[in-house]
Amino acid sequence: MTTIYTSDIPDVEIPEVPVHEYVFRNAAEHRDRVAIVDGPSGRSYTYGTLVEMIDQVAGGLHARGFGKGDCLAIVAPNLPEYAVAFHAVSRVGGTVTTVNPTYHAEELAYQFNDAKARYAVTIGMFLDNVKEAAQASGVEEVFVLGDGDATSVLELFGEPFDGEVGIDPVDDVVVLPYSSGTTGLPKGVMLTHHNLVANLVQTEAITVLDGDGECLIAVLPFFHIYGMQVLMNLGFSVGAKLVTMPRFDLEQFLELIQEHRVTRAFVVPPIVLAMAKHPAVDDYDLSSLRQIGSGAAPLGVELERSAGARIGCPVTQGYGLTETSPVTNFNTPEHVKAGTVGPLVPNLQMRIVDPDTGQDRGPGEDGEVWFRGPSVMKGYLGRAEETGLTLDAEGWLHTGDIGNIDQDGYLTITDRLKELIKYKGFQVPPAELEALLVAHPKIADVAVVGVPDEEAGELPKAFVVKADDSLTEQEVIDHSIEHLAHYKQVRMVEFVDEIPKSASGKILRRLLRDG
Repeated sequence: MTTIYTSDIPDVEIPEVPVHEYVFRNAAEHRDRVAIVDGPSGRSYTYGTLVEMIDQVAGGLHARGFGKGDCLAIVAPNLPEYAVAFHAVSRVGGTVTTVNPTYHAEELAYQFNDAKARYAVTIGMFLDNVKEAAQASGVEEVFVLGDGDATSVLELFGEPFDGEVGIDPVDDVVVLPYSSGTTGLPKGVMLTHHNLVANLVQTEAITVLDGDGECLIAVLPFFHIYGMQVLMNLGFSVGAKLVTMPRFDLEQFLELIQEHRVTRAFVVPPIVLAMAKHPAVDDYDLSSLRQIGSGAAPLGVELERSAGARIGCPVTQGYGLTETSPVTNFNTPEHVKAGTVGPLVPNLQMRIVDPDTGQDRGPGEDGEVWFRGPSVMKGYLGRAEETGLTLDAEGWLHTGDIGNIDQDGYLTITDRLKELIKYKGFQVPPAELEALLVAHPKIADVAVVGVPDEEAGELPKAFVVKADDSLTEQEVIDHSIEHLAHYKQVRMVEFVDEIPKSASGKILRRLLRDG
């Protein structure tokens, strides 16, 4: 018997409009209100100016022949101009692929090629890597924010775009963030305008955000679905002020909360840990905070409670995936059940399914969490087989996460079927690290697993079979540092005689984790 769980909140109407149109639908009403501030410099734009800049860059892109079917890669930290580039591409019917700016050139080139990016936008700090990746891909031109030996982003500003490009919100893909799904190498997650708009409407229905006086600190990267949607797009949608940080620095984070009277801090567990335990927290006035929201990785009950008690506001957990645009469940400050990720958002269905038998599970019983609804992705770009493994014929997204639902409808995530390692909320696919490491001439075989760590959540650990007895742990670590972004790098190495595998050759990671 199929058991389908739904939200206690009635379904809400989801308009079929492009994401830029929905996000800025009320901007004219508060055009003089500050929309976004660069935290370190104080540079800011009002809603009126932000919308004008978006239209001007959209006009510049259109004049260059960029439009439907074209992709632009944004390789930048959180800056006010990130939002301009993102929504200008949406405005002309194009697609944005959001890229981690700390990627090495080969990682960048992989995503550029896979997404078929035509242009790339970056900043001077990352320009050399982006230009190298552009030469190894189909990127025609690189634009730089600020100083750098490339075409200035200022050249993209043109006559304001006031045309229509025939966007189909339900079918047209507006953003391609990359996720490893339940396993394997990163894949482009095709999210349509309707996917993003649906999740904004769903999230607004379960969160209580008052735009007038609401201030969000945008420290989570906009290239990640959490920062992109819950901070950038949701913040603008409700008329809040966003304070951006290009990278996390605890004292600057606390200082900006104090200076701007930040009301909501949507973060990841390592930041909650710092707020619960770091002595510097006591040096700042954080009394403006109404809520600390945590997502991207599990947060322990004790840490959730201790951080809330210290800061003096509710700490709430939520849950979602890149493939669900992302929010599926969320605790509100008014209704918090510690240790859970909260009830479902409206317009979304959920099942808890035994991964061995395929039978639906009842309240309190563990199973794989499945979702179906308007925020679920269109699929993985160019990967029909992998899409089929994650998204079944009835539209159910198989998350690879194990959880259970209680009698009140609150979901708790208890384990993972999938092999992904979660390092400070970032996805680390073991297969990518293994493919890199096994290419080392001194390595005969390798397996990578996540080991628990209080600060990071999990640390990537490599179990290595030597092909050369002279191989050292540091050589393995250095090889990962040379080729991979910081969060993917191997932190621990253990040499073993063999890697445990099933009869079909699949690595038995649980034996390594539990051994």
